[in-house]
Amino acid sequence: MAYASVQMFMDKLNQLINCNDNPLINIHSIIHARPQFQILYEELGSMIKTLFIDQHHDLQKLSDLKKRFIYAAEEAEYNVDLFLSGVHIRNNGHFPTSEDFKRSLNLDDVMTSFKSVQVEFINLNKKIDSSPRPKITVNQSAPAPISFSRNSLRSKKLQDEIFVALDQDAELIIKRLVEYRKKVDVVSIVGMGGIGKTTLATKVFNDAYVKYHFDVIAWVTVSQTYDKRAVLTQILGSNHARLDLEKASDWQLHELVHRHLIDQRYLIVIDDIWHKETWDNLKSLFPSRNNGSRILLTSRITEVAKHASSDGFIHHLRYLNKDESWQLLCQKVFQGNECPDWSIKPGMRIVERCHGLPLAVVVMAGILAKHSWSEKFWVEIADRVDSYIVGDQNGCVEILALSYNHLPLHLRECFLYLGGFPEDYKFQVKRLIWLWVAEGFIQQTGNQSLEDIAEGYLMDLIDRNLVILDRWKSNGAVKACKVHDLVRELCLKKAKEERFILTVEHPMLSPRFYDVITPSYKPTVRVFMDTEYIPVFPCPSTQNLRSLFFGHFRLYNDSIARYFRFFVLLRVLDLQTRVSDEFPKGMELLVHLRYLRICNSSKKFPSSICSLWNLQTLIYFSSVNARVVIPRNISDMVNLRHLCSYFPFTRANVKIPFFLQSIEKPMNLQVISNVELGDGVDDFQKCFPYIKELTCTTYSNEQNDFKSLTYLEKLDLTCLGKRKIAITFPTTLKRLTIRYCDLPWSDMSIIQSLPNIQVLKLGRISFSGTRWNTAEHVFPQLKFLRLEGLDIELWEAYSRSFPCLKHLEVIRCYKLEEIPLEIGDIPTLELIKINECKQCVVESVRRIQEGQRDLGNYDLKINVI
Repeated sequence: MAYASVQMFMDKLNQLINCNDNPLINIHSIIHARPQFQILYEELGSMIKTLFIDQHHDLQKLSDLKKRFIYAAEEAEYNVDLFLSGVHIRNNGHFPTSEDFKRSLNLDDVMTSFKSVQVEFINLNKKIDSSPRPKITVNQSAPAPISFSRNSLRSKKLQDEIFVALDQDAELIIKRLVEYRKKVDVVSIVGMGGIGKTTLATKVFNDAYVKYHFDVIAWVTVSQTYDKRAVLTQILGSNHARLDLEKASDWQLHELVHRHLIDQRYLIVIDDIWHKETWDNLKSLFPSRNNGSRILLTSRITEVAKHASSDGFIHHLRYLNKDESWQLLCQKVFQGNECPDWSIKPGMRIVERCHGLPLAVVVMAGILAKHSWSEKFWVEIADRVDSYIVGDQNGCVEILALSYNHLPLHLRECFLYLGGFPEDYKFQVKRLIWLWVAEGFIQQTGNQSLEDIAEGYLMDLIDRNLVILDRWKSNGAVKACKVHDLVRELCLKKAKEERFILTVEHPMLSPRFYDVITPSYKPTVRVFMDTEYIPVFPCPSTQNLRSLFFGHFRLYNDSIARYFRFFVLLRVLDLQTRVSDEFPKGMELLVHLRYLRICNSSKKFPSSICSLWNLQTLIYFSSVNARVVIPRNISDMVNLRHLCSYFPFTRANVKIPFFLQSIEKPMNLQVISNVELGDGVDDFQKCFPYIKELTCTTYSNEQNDFKSLTYLEKLDLTCLGKRKIAITFPTTLKRLTIRYCDLPWSDMSIIQSLPNIQVLKLGRISFSGTRWNTAEHVFPQLKFLRLEGLDIELWEAYSRSFPCLKHLEVIRCYKLEEIPLEIGDIPTLELIKINECKQCVVESVRRIQEGQRDLGNYDLKINVI
């Protein structure tokens, strides 16, 4: 449990104390325990204020006290949760034989632990206050030193060995370095550890023309522990200054560097910079005489490169393709000699497992080069590439692990969590964020939502090149991401070492599975099942599980239901790939669930599921084309923020699985996806006052008034029933998709008036009429426009109507004659995509592209399907 999890525990206690209108909480036994909840809540708040907020002593003793407090808080939550589970089990008529379900709540031991920590903290403060305080000089600009175990010679040797076909990258960097720009310019090379940043910088540094162009060149290695004096001596030493550098003061060294560079055109390579503060401290060393001097940075962290120069050039180093990886492997193993024919097939398998990371290829080449060459040996190596790379403690893993060691504490749990998912897994960003929140990894700060904070955590991991972008949303946000397989292996290795997660391939055959989930002390345990076998769980010891993900076997209703009584503390349950005929019985016992993803063919949503009052996210995949009616008491889920339903495969004109006819009281939902709303849900403001994203089908014949939804940013609306309906939208709307609304084109002024709209998707029969004239319509923020399945024949558009448009899609508009020529004059336009339209539309797009090329614009891309 981390500090963020303590916050989430306190939120739960607050609800147990103060939520008077929830029948799921107002059970006699829970009401009777409220005084203890209140005392515990106040004690946790006091301890947090004492240990995490009021004090500023960065001492090992204080760190130990924090760990003890977290341990005690975890024990408190464990006891409270077992008590709540026992109450709800008995309230639902279930009487398990296990004695682990507490009939009464006793927190005496926990309170004793808290008191012990408080007393030791008071004594620690007294000791500090009575001690003489030494005079401390603090460098405000430099980050605090971080100690890391590192064999620098081994790491440097591996980096130096990486040589690949970087000619194009080097040419691009050199061109930027020597181009005619007078001011001091910063050029950055960014990428994950082991991808070849230092190698590329070395190639540029040693280029003959670069040496000719610059009067002074110097190489500085910063690394994670910044030492300004070392940087100064490296600059002077690399230029053979005849000085006694050891006896000079820092100020004298600074002056010497400044004098040495002031009248010269210089190139300074700053390799492996980790902190923005480091750059802020370094930049004063480099004088500017507007003579074309340059700084070349390498970093794993994109944010550092952006900070160094807001208008500088950042080169993101790519992974090697398969041919380049094979070329590198042959170069290192055979040293220029021809490779044997037998080596090609296993060799290609080896480089495939390196996934384009040069450092991994070099590690494998070193293993292959040290042994006699034989096909049998190469085949054996190809079967165990990951274990060799991850086991290379002095090389590849060590370099990759630096990024993990450098992570701030609030990011480590989020990062380790990624290791539990399969290789090449593509994370849907929205779902990953919901999981992080449900697990309690996200720390509340200010007025930001937990989801927004979690998105910031993810972007931080992306900036650190530990997570890879995979797909973008139409508004430019990240839609999907992934991790490099070697990073995943490192992540999984660290996670298992810390007992943070456990992956199980053969649970019936793995004694370690039983050992990990049955320790003497009951920690948060997350188990990822990836097996074709039906698991046999050791009962009742699995009750300490907090997260459970199932893999590739078909799970029937009774296969999992019989274990629910032993999973009572689960927070996360993912049954998405499992298909059963109905909702598993007994799921209502899992009252601590925060995240549930389930797939089945049931046509009935049991009302008992609505007793899961802790649930934040409910994702339902229907395996049949059938509508599932949601009971009106779903509003008892007072913490439900995300309600989503999907079919496993996209099919045209299918019914949306969830149907919500009416609800009993307002809900705290933020996201509703693929839900049909009945006549009992016509007042959106009353039903969903905090909704941010709404994807729904409505049958209401009344006016669809969304204007009062002051938090709504995304609306995907399908209107069925009476046509020619009236719709109003809130000014907060950023993304809008409509279909079957049959609006006149004159109503486009309603959308045009929305000041924040960035994405507009007009689907089938969203508007009726053969002519759309945008002369009077200006979309000041619109970046993405899609026209799909419209009966439009003539589209009159002007560049001034879409001043920020980047992406235009026209799909299955079979009657449309052409794309207006003026569209090509939009200065921000990057892509026009045409799919299943007349040939004359395709020809008009080609004319637009040719016209732009005649004007020197080669950035506009055309994609015709």
